[in-house]
Amino acid sequence: MTAFDERTQLSEFLDRQRKILLHKAAGLGRDDLNRSHPPSTLTLARLLHHAALNEDWWFTVRAAGAEPPAPWDGVDWDADPDWEMTTAADLEPEVLRRRYLDAIARSRAVLADVADLDAEAPVPTSTGEVCSYRWIVLHMIEETARHAGHADLIRESIDGGTGE
Repeated sequence: MTAFDERTQLSEFLDRQRKILLHKAAGLGRDDLNRSHPPSTLTLARLLHHAALNEDWWFTVRAAGAEPPAPWDGVDWDADPDWEMTTAADLEPEVLRRRYLDAIARSRAVLADVADLDAEAPVPTSTGEVCSYRWIVLHMIEETARHAGHADLIRESIDGGTGE
């Protein structure tokens, strides 16, 4: 492995997990994206939509201090705290993929504007914790990798597909 600076390495690790998650949903239609692997109710559609929300929430909202972009800006989270999961089945595969890819692009743009990974992000968590930009990137690597693992199991149950 070639040695790069920390920011590049962290970005590469996050991008790798993003690509794996997208790969697990590649080539599948709406019915397959909405198949679960019981007893879990997770589906690839739900994971993609949730991953898009996570990208926007952690990078656009918390790290950049901006308002959430559409579609998250109009959601009544009190009425449905799992809205990104419950609405995923209603979305076409390309909408799910595009929403995730667009959120990734916004995340990359936010991170590119961060001068110091040790600096505190402007928006604390819902419990009031202040996070550094580095913590946010590491959290997103962890979160995305966990969901890529979920996606691997779901995809295997759909058509036997394994690997990256």
